[in-house]
Amino acid sequence: MGVTPKKEAVVAEIQNWLTTSQGIVITSYKGLDVATDTQMRRELREAGVTYKVVKNTMLRIAAKNAGIEGLETHLEGTTAIAFSATDPVAPAKIICDFIKKNKLEDAGILTIKAGILDGKVIEDKDVKALASLPSKEQLIAKLLGSMNAPLSNTVGVLSAIIRNAVGVIAAIRDKKEKEEAAA
Repeated sequence: MGVTPKKEAVVAEIQNWLTTSQGIVITSYKGLDVATDTQMRRELREAGVTYKVVKNTMLRIAAKNAGIEGLETHLEGTTAIAFSATDPVAPAKIICDFIKKNKLEDAGILTIKAGILDGKVIEDKDVKALASLPSKEQLIAKLLGSMNAPLSNTVGVLSAIIRNAVGVIAAIRDKKEKEEAAA
């Protein structure tokens, strides 16, 4: 019995996600209620992250076709993937924050199985470490702040020099006025 064209299309779509995404998080979701799932999907969607439930076999074939090795051991039970084509950290950050905020990991309701970053499989602990990194916007703000500080200091030094020069000139003017008044 061969693979149906419908399944081939699903595998091709998953393979496309795997090869074009910047960051991917693979989760397990046992007993996740509809309201919680809807809230998580909303948060992911707002950040430009897509979340899809996938069959392990389809994901296994797509990963093999994409040349991604080491994912097979993580494909047991329920599986969903969250991925972003633009931000490698967003899927990890949002899912980890959501799990923490709703206390879902201790109950085993929503857990991280693994992740894929730059075509390499990373373990759940690495996904959590990735999630703890500052966002791109925070890093840019820190960089701009670091660049702004020396400029502010330079402006302060230059204005102090000008202020001192004005003070010296004013003192010389006052001295000359006193000398002329005395003469």
